[in-house]
Amino acid sequence: MTNQPQTVGSTTYQRIKRDIIFGVLSPGAKLKLEPLKAQYSASLSTLRETLNRLASEGFVDAPEQRGFFVTPVSAEDLVEVANLRVLLECHALELSVANGDTDWEGNLVAAHHKLHLLEQRMLEGDSSEVELWKRYDWEFHQALIQACDSRNLLELHARLYDKYLRYQMLVMTNRGTVAVEEHRAMFDAALARDASLAREHLEAHIRKGLTYTLAHMRETA
Repeated sequence: MTNQPQTVGSTTYQRIKRDIIFGVLSPGAKLKLEPLKAQYSASLSTLRETLNRLASEGFVDAPEQRGFFVTPVSAEDLVEVANLRVLLECHALELSVANGDTDWEGNLVAAHHKLHLLEQRMLEGDSSEVELWKRYDWEFHQALIQACDSRNLLELHARLYDKYLRYQMLVMTNRGTVAVEEHRAMFDAALARDASLAREHLEAHIRKGLTYTLAHMRETA
């Protein structure tokens, strides 16, 4: 969900990663270079560089002498990703609440407002902008932890968030009013500078989302 400079290589990377996250490229699918070349209007060298980069991030498997495959999914992997997200994001949130200034507060208010408006539209039955909804969700969670004052922590969190989002999109999870209320609780606690309560709400939000996603994965299977 993060933005990258728009070079040919980064554009190809963003498009393929997006298609993996949103299920256009199915888990376990073989990524054949010639069809990808036509689909993404990219050279073979750019594709190889992109797929190797995605392999290093865990979105692509590259077994020796067998080509490239979209990384498979599993309940065990989802649980691990969720646990790591709790570890990193909750820590980053506590630091951010402690360090955040007026600009941080303003960015958080704006991010929550955008997310809340779109959530309300979805509660009314409008599901036409799922990708925008998930972008606003990402921007809200990013705004919460932005003041943690650690670039490495933010980068690791962004990678984990994308992996978690991939599972959500595979089963199209939307917990409706419950998730809206969880976002509000995190928002209120963060603005009140109650780091402990904000962390409590965030961990519950992630773990409830995990339970919901796992249940839908079992139903799909």
